[in-house]
Amino acid sequence: MSLFFRRREQRGPFAEPPIPRPSEAASTFASINLSRAETSLQKVAVWAAVNLQASLLSTLPLDVYRGEGKARQQLPAPPLLKDPSGEGFGLEDWLYQYMLSMLLRGNTYGTVAARDQQGLPTQVVLYHPDEVQGWRDNEDGLPHWRVCGKEVPNAQMWHRRAYPVSGRLLGLSPVAHHALTIGLGLAATRFGVQWFEDGAHPSGLLTNEEALDQQQAMTAKERFMAALRGTREPVVLGKGWKYQQIQIAPNESQFLETQQYSSAECARIYGPGMPEILGYDTGGSMTYANVEQRSLDLLTYTLDPWLTRTERMFTQMLPEGVYVKYNRAALARTDLLTRYRAHAIALRNRWSVVNEVRDIEDMTPVPWGDEPNELTKSEPDLGDK
Repeated sequence: MSLFFRRREQRGPFAEPPIPRPSEAASTFASINLSRAETSLQKVAVWAAVNLQASLLSTLPLDVYRGEGKARQQLPAPPLLKDPSGEGFGLEDWLYQYMLSMLLRGNTYGTVAARDQQGLPTQVVLYHPDEVQGWRDNEDGLPHWRVCGKEVPNAQMWHRRAYPVSGRLLGLSPVAHHALTIGLGLAATRFGVQWFEDGAHPSGLLTNEEALDQQQAMTAKERFMAALRGTREPVVLGKGWKYQQIQIAPNESQFLETQQYSSAECARIYGPGMPEILGYDTGGSMTYANVEQRSLDLLTYTLDPWLTRTERMFTQMLPEGVYVKYNRAALARTDLLTRYRAHAIALRNRWSVVNEVRDIEDMTPVPWGDEPNELTKSEPDLGDK
């Protein structure tokens, strides 16, 4: 059994699994139990990286279309995209759960609770990823599932995976694959806490040049401590007595360098550039140009693969010819001047009309805004700096 993983408890399929508190995760800083998905979230870098991606994917606008090009038609969201679980928490809540399972365990599991007349899922209730076991039969190669120790029919299971490996039914778990890195960060944090809470080091030394037996040493210690408690008056030491305070550097007592390193490594698990996006020092310089490109880098290198994967997942669950698309422009928002310059270029080149621009800027349409805009040659080109 791994240092960071323990035997799982068996619960009912819809029982609420407890979220472990730091004080309950282990009795010593050397025992880090990552057998529950939520334990890894005690590492701030893991929480920040996972929460950022899950929050963005669950809140970006998701549109439904039919057709391509001029024939493309936007459709109202079907019930599946309003409340996938049917529990009343909505699409954002369901997508956050979906991403949390993916980012921590590399797999998302659920049960198909309802289907339409075509047999397509209309309601999917998600399982906690740690309560599901899946494997392929050695003879027929078909998948088999067990939820909380009970067999579940394959037709009833709903499974999506990330980080797939050839010949394996389940995707790789980032937490299990990087358990040493995450465990090191949690252990360093816990060691720093216990350093101060447990009093693992003396705060000072009281010395004397004379030889003292055990009883004399205890008496001197008790009298010295009695003089310190409940008073801010100066302590007077007799002949031969010296007091030396022990100073421990904060970086040594709390393993700050180790925590900084492990935090950057934990953030890097979830995509290139994630440490810089979250503000962790990785040795590079951060200029204004870098900061301006953060949203674009986050979309291009980290979030876009998840958006594409989610679009395909929902499209497979909708009738043929109907598909979903994320509005990625909502993430790539820029400053006011840059945005207005982009609008001006689009209007001048007849890529959009005034009412489309006003809709992007959350403004009401105008009666004359549905026709392409034509700028005269005498008007300035706002797209030029």
